[in-house]
Amino acid sequence: MSKKRWEDETLKPTLDKYPERDEVKLDERERLNTPEDISNNKPEFPGEAPYTRGIHPTGYRGKLWTMRQYAGFGTAKETNERFRYLLEEGQNGLSVAFDLPTQIGYDSDDEMALGEVGKVGVAIDSIEDMELLLDQIPLGSVSTSMTINAPASILLAMYIATGKNQGVAEGKLRGTVQNDILKEYIARGTYIFPPKQSMRLTTDVFEYCTKHVPKWNTISVSGYHIREAGCTAEQELAFTIANGITYAQAAVEKGLDIDDFAPRMTFFFNGHNDFLYEIAKFRAARQIWAKTVTGRFGAKNEKSMMMRFHTQTGGSTLTAQQPHNNVVRTSIQALSAVLGGTQSLHTNALDEALGLPSEKAARIALRTQQIIAEESGIPNTIDPLAGSYTIETMTQELVAKAESLIGDIDSKGGMLSCIEEGWVQSQIMDSAYKYQKEVESGERIIVGVNEYLEEEK
Repeated sequence: MSKKRWEDETLKPTLDKYPERDEVKLDERERLNTPEDISNNKPEFPGEAPYTRGIHPTGYRGKLWTMRQYAGFGTAKETNERFRYLLEEGQNGLSVAFDLPTQIGYDSDDEMALGEVGKVGVAIDSIEDMELLLDQIPLGSVSTSMTINAPASILLAMYIATGKNQGVAEGKLRGTVQNDILKEYIARGTYIFPPKQSMRLTTDVFEYCTKHVPKWNTISVSGYHIREAGCTAEQELAFTIANGITYAQAAVEKGLDIDDFAPRMTFFFNGHNDFLYEIAKFRAARQIWAKTVTGRFGAKNEKSMMMRFHTQTGGSTLTAQQPHNNVVRTSIQALSAVLGGTQSLHTNALDEALGLPSEKAARIALRTQQIIAEESGIPNTIDPLAGSYTIETMTQELVAKAESLIGDIDSKGGMLSCIEEGWVQSQIMDSAYKYQKEVESGERIIVGVNEYLEEEK
């Protein structure tokens, strides 16, 4: 029984009478996968290298993912109130959004900050602001993720000082600082210094935390923003891991041992719309990283090989039109992250395409995760989609495509050279342009935007 026989004898006569939908022509993948498509049928197990099936032997049966909703707006006091509200509603980790002036090192009273203070995040200018932001939040038991890059070392110092003022020693603090400056040159633009000088600050955080704040994740290498800028899933994988390689190489050249700092490197991915492909992407990411830290850097510590990552559902997929549809989009994306084995998750609120999330929308977003965790039964089986011909085929295809792209980057002198020459940015632009053309032409359907429209009343 072969796939070729099925295609000739069963599929072809059907296609002659009933052609496939136009939309599937955008998808270059196989319409059907069989065992013939899987090159490596060797069984793998959770908690064992290369960690395709997850980094924990018990999956979510031992511990659920951290529900970490991203929040921050206005003043430190206002954001503190939202944090405490989310914790009361069952969230178990904080994620701080900073405003643009804070992200690029301006005080709120700087003339360059005019009109931007507190708009897309909270304004933090001093230790006093940080203390107010975290008022009545026990830093000894709540972990905090801070989405800050260029001034990451300064905000981390403020956080450590706030912890000390609460009576929590720096060695007991748990959390993450994003500290990923390379993706700022690629996708966002909130950088202060040139790439090479910025890399020194990034690895300074590695060095300090390795010695003094051992429970702190020193970086969150971020594919999320790169995907939001318009790249494909395989580009998100390749560019993110290539950035991770660049940071690891810089730290090694600084004199740090790979097995001292790599266990505290984390990653941040986008949960996008293509459900099965996204699940395969997360599985592929773990496999590539495990092979990378052993093959390139000679890591021997198992924790160095384990890719831990946070996922946020795709902000760019949210629509201002028919915003309640965003609940469905977010649910599908959250499911892909859970089935892909994420360590923590942010689910976007339905009204984020219109402005700051309302309390009601933020609660629905959190409830989405809680329903998946408590009612779906999915967390009770470890890596339940392993063995699917399609998932396994997609995983190996993504590994091959991403590794090929990483090879291209290596041949061009590495990620720093590719960023400085604009090669990475042009790759993303080409993908974004192709996607947008498909939407504008109607080839790619976006419900409520270019199809299934509602008349304005």
